[in-house]
Amino acid sequence: MPKSVFVGAASIIALTIASTAHGQEPQGDSGEDFAKILERIEHLEAENQAYKARLLEIENDLAVPVVVQTTTATDAPPASASADTSSDNNAGVIRFNHDYAYGMLDPTTNINSKQLYLLEQKQDGSLKSDALYIGGAVTAIADYWDSNRDSKFGYLMRHPTSNNQIGDTVSEAVIHSVQTNFTANIGDWVSVYGEFLYDPEQSFGAGTITDLNRNQIQLRKGYVLFGNLDETPIYAAIGKMSTPFGLTDTVNPFSASSNWHAFGGIANGVMVGYKKNGLHIRAEAVQGGAQFRAANTPVGDTNVPSKLNNYVFDANYTFDLGGEANDLMVGGSYERGSAYCQSFPVIHFEACEEANPAWAAYGRLRLGNFTLLSEYDQTVDVWPGTFNPTPPLDIYAASKVSSFSLGGKYSTRIMDKRTDLSLDFSTFTAGPDGAPWERQNQWVLGSALFLSDSVKLFGEGVLVEGYTPLNFISGGNLAPGETHSDADAESIGAILGVNVAF
Repeated sequence: MPKSVFVGAASIIALTIASTAHGQEPQGDSGEDFAKILERIEHLEAENQAYKARLLEIENDLAVPVVVQTTTATDAPPASASADTSSDNNAGVIRFNHDYAYGMLDPTTNINSKQLYLLEQKQDGSLKSDALYIGGAVTAIADYWDSNRDSKFGYLMRHPTSNNQIGDTVSEAVIHSVQTNFTANIGDWVSVYGEFLYDPEQSFGAGTITDLNRNQIQLRKGYVLFGNLDETPIYAAIGKMSTPFGLTDTVNPFSASSNWHAFGGIANGVMVGYKKNGLHIRAEAVQGGAQFRAANTPVGDTNVPSKLNNYVFDANYTFDLGGEANDLMVGGSYERGSAYCQSFPVIHFEACEEANPAWAAYGRLRLGNFTLLSEYDQTVDVWPGTFNPTPPLDIYAASKVSSFSLGGKYSTRIMDKRTDLSLDFSTFTAGPDGAPWERQNQWVLGSALFLSDSVKLFGEGVLVEGYTPLNFISGGNLAPGETHSDADAESIGAILGVNVAF
């Protein structure tokens, strides 16, 4: 009620009470005055009711019900939220699904098939339509390394430069990465996905991991996804995403395989997929020029991404071997432009004279608690920049680039917690026998203990044989006839860490 109305009504009532208190009964003109007072009070009461009704109307218009829920992939929505999540209610719904967040942000599995994973989560009811899912993940590590070459550590989960390691022994306790993501499901057919990444250890910014240039947050992936697996096996996405080349997954709890480092792409493009009865086919038109990772086709004589002139095609089939989680998946990929096309001296992300295609073959076997992964990737043509025309390095001819991995994982339970034990070998080959940039091998012995479905403690023992950074891999930034690559370099390390998704 407005203050003026309240004060007026109170004054009138006070005068009436005062007159009654002095024993003056309303008679004659006084009776008429009292009638007027009653009439005014009734008017003010009616006005007060009108104000109350209007205030209630405004409050109802401003009220926007928001339901915040925390679920796992198997949780059913609480009954109290049913009215807010129904298709007949336009109320906004914010949700958390820890299992889904872990699956989307896990950098070791389903690396380039997250769109299908998202659609399958919608299909089985883990993700609801007309809902916004917020998630994130943090990975922290502590490690110790020893090398037989001063300041040369070939481990690629941090950039192998002297900005990251000095001397022959190094150690650290750091945040390796922080991720946040959102998934907005608009109806049954459209989803919007965005993923932000903070990763100073693998950032391409200049300086050390404490330099502001390397402490930036980037939109790692972002796309609009169209699909409804209940209605059609076809889906499509447009935006920034992992290219569907190879498998690039790993059995390691933390370290990426050499195949991912060498051929795992992230690019702008438009992708169409088909998934039905074990068959999964994907084709992506990729923006030209040097993309964010592992894709490069010349646009004129430049690396400017101003033409949709690269493409990737992948197909795989999963055979059901009977029983629960027993299957065999085999597949292959082809891309028009890989990253290995620059001339000498090699400067990563620079323009190429012509595209260098690549192909991949891969397989995954799951038998109960055992998983076996294998993959082989190779360029179609030689990488021109791997030939250094300056003696004495001119004896090594230009080479094709290839990568191979083989790894196994066994899942069991310790203290009633899921525990993974793994062993993985992967290699990157960029030169002929005897060349300083011939190859870099990575051996990883790993273990992971899951405190919950989205909290993983892990440990790895890692051996890296060789040192072959891509920039100036065959020389060109040192004295003529010299290169920083070293096939005999060797580093060994131990890593402890935790990965938490929410």
